[in-house]
Amino acid sequence: MRARSRRGKWLAALGAAAVLGGGLSATGVTANAQEAPRAKASDATGAADATGAATAAQSCEASDDQIYTPPQNVPGTPGEVISCRQVTLPHVPGNIDMTAWKVQYASKDNAGRPVAVSGTVAVPKAAWKGPGTRPVVAFNPGTLGLGQQCAFSKQLAGEFQDMYEGDNIAASLKAGYAVAATDGAGYLKGRTHPYVAGTDAGHALLDIARAAPNVPGSGLDKKTKVGLWGYSEGGSASLWAAQLAKAYAPELNIVGDASGGVPGDLKVVAKALNGQAFAGFLADAVIGLAAAYPAMPFDGLLNQQGRDAVEKAKSVCLVGTLTGFPFQKLENFTTEGYTLDEIYALKGTDGKTWGEVVDAQKLGVGVGPAGSGAKHEIGFPVLQYRGLADEVIPTETEDATRAAYCQAKIPTTWKLYPGEHLLADNQAVNDVVAWLGDRFAGKTAPDDC
Repeated sequence: MRARSRRGKWLAALGAAAVLGGGLSATGVTANAQEAPRAKASDATGAADATGAATAAQSCEASDDQIYTPPQNVPGTPGEVISCRQVTLPHVPGNIDMTAWKVQYASKDNAGRPVAVSGTVAVPKAAWKGPGTRPVVAFNPGTLGLGQQCAFSKQLAGEFQDMYEGDNIAASLKAGYAVAATDGAGYLKGRTHPYVAGTDAGHALLDIARAAPNVPGSGLDKKTKVGLWGYSEGGSASLWAAQLAKAYAPELNIVGDASGGVPGDLKVVAKALNGQAFAGFLADAVIGLAAAYPAMPFDGLLNQQGRDAVEKAKSVCLVGTLTGFPFQKLENFTTEGYTLDEIYALKGTDGKTWGEVVDAQKLGVGVGPAGSGAKHEIGFPVLQYRGLADEVIPTETEDATRAAYCQAKIPTTWKLYPGEHLLADNQAVNDVVAWLGDRFAGKTAPDDC
């Protein structure tokens, strides 16, 4: 999708949001949209109660249904390929000659429980002309919505059209890089995407980087260089992957991370979204964190309007998320009219408050360079970027995340783009691909701190 059409979809959704301020009567407006089956608000990502064998894939002959059905028992080795199937990617522009697969692979959630995750691995057919073996870009998409039909792998394969980052994938493939793009956890049948849950997202991204060389026929080297990339929700995921890499996936040869439009402090973001045009993102965040942290109170806090909102949010993709909840306040969906601060004070069965759970997602806390002894040691440079006119993520939290990395002495390249939130994603594509290319080539990254 080109920048103009991407921006057109974004603006069309905004216009619809303004008209549909009443909220819950709105639906996604994409022509071929289909609602996902309704699920209970308490559905968590980690349960493994569906059928399907969990053995390492020896060939990529799984059915599409098998890719999106969670196995009874998830393998204990993160990055193991459980099932795969070769596909074409019509929503990656440019007619790139490639081999691509949908994959289901093993990962772990924030509590260390095994979970199965879906995604896409794509490898250009043209020979790699750079130094060493073909590198891998581990990519996490931006917000796509909670409906199961919204999975990035389904959209790339042409089964649905609501996503906006085909250009990001195309640019990476044209540069000769392999791409390992996670859907993120929770897009398998009966699951809920743990939206903005940092550890879950970071693990899923690192584990598809592990999984890519395990795909039969990929020809990728397990020791090859890896670059992390994501924007918006994806930017949070890729930065979490950077923070967790040393402890969780130390064998990966990660040489850089590019993260844009990062919602680094969810409390700052929630305050800005509540009651505003992009309130649908807050709805997804509440649902996603409740799925990731089942000990926290959620279902019992909802009134009927809230229960209807959860059903709605879990059935639609990006456009439906934007048009379904404009200018809605969280207080309207709870039995007691709880404000954000009042919700933060509520405790779960494990004694943690919602405020502690939300604070645990904050980026830039406990980070330090390799050998520093910090909780999150990062041994590679980082590129952070945002749009000057970002109307979704408060620039104060994007700037604060960058400042935290600089203070921690993480080599950080910083770029600003003239666009708003979505357009800046597209404006940065060529710069990000070039920056990652320099990291793959072993060049020293500029440090703008």
